[in-house]
Amino acid sequence: MRIAVMGAGSIGGYFGGMLARAGNQVTLIARGDHLAAISQRGLRVIRDDEEFTVQCDATDDPGQVAHVDLALLTVKSYQNQQAIPAMKPMVGPDSTVLCLQNGIDTYQDAVNAFGAEHVLPGAAYIEAGMQGPGVVTQTGMVVRIAFGEQDGSDSDRGGAIAELLEKSGIPAQFDRDIRKTLWTKFLFIATMAGVTTLSRETMAQLMPRPEWSKVIVGCLQEIERVGRASGVNLDPKVVQETVDYMEGSLDQMHASMHSDIVAGRPLELEALNGAVVRAGKAVNVVTPINDVIYAMLKPYLLGRFDKT
Repeated sequence: MRIAVMGAGSIGGYFGGMLARAGNQVTLIARGDHLAAISQRGLRVIRDDEEFTVQCDATDDPGQVAHVDLALLTVKSYQNQQAIPAMKPMVGPDSTVLCLQNGIDTYQDAVNAFGAEHVLPGAAYIEAGMQGPGVVTQTGMVVRIAFGEQDGSDSDRGGAIAELLEKSGIPAQFDRDIRKTLWTKFLFIATMAGVTTLSRETMAQLMPRPEWSKVIVGCLQEIERVGRASGVNLDPKVVQETVDYMEGSLDQMHASMHSDIVAGRPLELEALNGAVVRAGKAVNVVTPINDVIYAMLKPYLLGRFDKT
C-alpha cells in the first residue's frame, strides 16, 4: 500500500517505520536535521526489545508525493493550518486520511479540506519519543491505534486498514463508536495535560496531594458531564477507571503539553482544554476548572508569554 505520514516525528515516525518494515511504500514528511538523517541513513526505530532501521522515502515537500492510499495525519493540532493544505497533492479520489491527533474535533480540519468521505477520526495510544535526528523510540506495552467511520458504520476500508496495521505489528481497533473512544481518551489527556502544564509539575508530584487530587478528579468529572451532554455514550465508571489508571501509572505519565511549556514551545491548548470550554458552551454545561486552565495558559499558546 502507498502510505504517507504527515508529521514523521516520534509518533508518526514510529508508525511509519513499522509500516515500512512490513513492506509498504511509505513516504515520511519530515524536515530539518530529522529529514536529513532519514534520507542519509534511514529511519532507526528503537523499542524495548528490539531496534531496526528502515529505508523509506522522505521529503519536506508533500507536493512531490503522488496520490496515496492512506495518509496518517500526526502533526500537532496547531500545525493543521499549514499541514493540511500542504497534504492536498497526496489526497486523491480513493485516498483515506487517518487522523491521529489529540482532541475530540481536530479531525474536522481534515474534513473541511478533503471532505468527510476521505477522513477517518482516530486515536493513538503510545509512549514514543525522539532520541535524535532520524531516531524514534517506543517504550512500554501500550501501543494501539483505534479509529472508525464518523457515522459509526462498518466499512471495507476500515477493515482493510485495521488488517494492514495488524500485519505491520501495530495493534488496531476498528471502532463502531469512535466518538466514545475519542472522548474517553480526551477526558484523560485533557486533564493530565491541563493540570501538569498549569502547575509545571508531573502527575507523580500532583496526585498524592489532596488539594491537587481534588482538582484532577473535578476536571475529569467536568469533562465527563460535557461529553454526556454532547450525546457521547461514555462508560458509567469512566472517571473512576481513569483515576485508577492514573494512580497505577504515575511514573510513566508525561504530557507533551507540559514538556512544551517548559521548553517554550507552542501548546495544544485549543485542542485540549480549549475544546472542553467550547463544547461546554455548546451544551450549556459550565466548565470552571477548564476555564481557569485555559485562561491561565492562553498567554503561552504560541510558546511565549503574550498578553494579547
